[in-house]
Amino acid sequence: MSSASSLRPAMQDFVGPQADPEIPIIPTKSSWADKYRGATVEDLDPPPALSSKPTDPISTALLNAYERDYTHLTVVSEDTRALLGYLNIPRLKQLLKNGTVRDNDSVDKAMQKFRRKGSVYKVITMDTPLEELEEFFNGGVNGSEPQDFAVVTDGARRFVLGVATKGDLEEFVRRRPA
Repeated sequence: MSSASSLRPAMQDFVGPQADPEIPIIPTKSSWADKYRGATVEDLDPPPALSSKPTDPISTALLNAYERDYTHLTVVSEDTRALLGYLNIPRLKQLLKNGTVRDNDSVDKAMQKFRRKGSVYKVITMDTPLEELEEFFNGGVNGSEPQDFAVVTDGARRFVLGVATKGDLEEFVRRRPA
């Protein structure tokens, strides 16, 4: 027996079993940590939030979104500035195209309302690690549904600071050196 062949079993024990190509590799926190290297939502440099009021005309909200190239606008109460819901601009364009709403209708006719009762919300702040943001996008608050965007607030959820999208996260990874 040659010395190379006598080392093979020992080397296999050291290297470990080969990965089964039939089993998908699921990202772990350590692979996310390698991808984001401690970055937080603040590192995405999200643009300031742009909010509409429920009584604003859809045309005004749409113009504001186009001017800033935003895909989502938050909708806040006129009185309390409480977060009521959001406008998904691609969905809004479809509603206008289908005639479901008109551009002179008020935002409340097209906005998607946040469900308050019985829902647990994941608070996303500027200090939220990007691993948590990716997990939020992939599984939603309770792991049951993916999310397209996150409303970034202060820790007490009193102020909307910005909106982060899956695209923002993908762009951050793309432009960050390996």
